[in-house]
Amino acid sequence: MTKTIVKWRKSSYSGGDHGQCVEVADMGSAVGIRDSKAAASGHLVFAPASFASLVERVKRTQ
Repeated sequence: MTKTIVKWRKSSYSGGDHGQCVEVADMGSAVGIRDSKAAASGHLVFAPASFASLVERVKRTQ
């Protein structure tokens, strides 16, 4: 079994220094998101189209 290393980056939509930090990762055929303050708690995985839809909804509700 090959172990894949995922590179997480802070989302440009995170709340800065206000404690609302979300990290995203390109996982090839999926996009991962996690809470940077609780990275060991796991992450959510979305298909790229679903992630794009989520981002659009967040943009509309701000």
